[in-house]
Amino acid sequence: MITIEQLITRIEQRQPVLNKAELSTEQLCLNLDGIGNLTTANPQQLSFLANPHYIPSLASSQAGAVLVTAEHRNEVVKSAVALVVSTPYLAYASASQLFAHQSLVSGIHPSAVIAESAVIGNEVTIGPFCVIGEQVQIGDRSMLDAHVVIEENTSIGTDCVFKSQVVIGHDSVLGNYVRLHAGVSVGAEGFGFAPTSNPSVTGWERIAQLGRVVIGDYVRIGSQTCIDRGAIDDTVIGDHVIIDNLVQVAHNVHIGDGTAIAAQTGIAGSTTIGKRCIIGGAVGITGHIEIADDVTLSGMTMVTKSITKAGSYSSGTAAMPTANWRRAAVRFRQLGRD
Repeated sequence: MITIEQLITRIEQRQPVLNKAELSTEQLCLNLDGIGNLTTANPQQLSFLANPHYIPSLASSQAGAVLVTAEHRNEVVKSAVALVVSTPYLAYASASQLFAHQSLVSGIHPSAVIAESAVIGNEVTIGPFCVIGEQVQIGDRSMLDAHVVIEENTSIGTDCVFKSQVVIGHDSVLGNYVRLHAGVSVGAEGFGFAPTSNPSVTGWERIAQLGRVVIGDYVRIGSQTCIDRGAIDDTVIGDHVIIDNLVQVAHNVHIGDGTAIAAQTGIAGSTTIGKRCIIGGAVGITGHIEIADDVTLSGMTMVTKSITKAGSYSSGTAAMPTANWRRAAVRFRQLGRD
């Protein structure tokens, strides 16, 4: 159970609760056990108004507390506690973390294999069948679920969370508050090969990947995403970067602070992406280019050249009947003709 007072404390890490001083002791001590939408929440749940479409639901909601802007505080039903904030959606995001599942496991499981030279911080949790290599450093309060592998000479910051089957390659550097979801691969060998005179007969010559992966603070990486180590220089992920599931980040890529990348995006090697970029799902980015700060790429955009100016960019066409698509494709081909 979470009290209104605890909610306010968490929300105010991001923004003030504007009517905090007006709340009674009874209201501050109200217990909540979850979050619901305005139409389905019960008196033990928190709700919020982020979309004006749901304003009519304020007057009939059964929620115990509601996050609203000052403009709508008087529309909240009297039985609910109105928590007035400038951005209810952001406040909901902050509050949601108090209700998230918390692992009941703590300490180091006896089946974990930990090198004697590893340095493990205070209050670290290491789950069953984890393998921690030589000279690894793990910061205070970090949590590793089952079957996590951390190879030698890797540094992990404080308050990190690694879910099951995460693998972190040797010499990687991860900052504080990094969350890696199930199956993430950090620091695997990049896709580097030199062709021989006839690859169909004599194959490809593997290029040893000698760089590292360096990840900043407050980074979130989704399930089955791969961040490859650098070939010579490092692959670098900045602070506050969020990456969805099934994303491929190739060797020597640099991603700037605060950038968000949606699922199934592929970023080829030695590309630099600026700060605060938003990259939609299934975007393809070629290698050895630069993308400026504050660029938005809509879903399925294909980027083949550097983008030097902030703004929104798109490519591809929406689905249409096949016969119409074929006629359009003919016209596309004709556009480049004299």
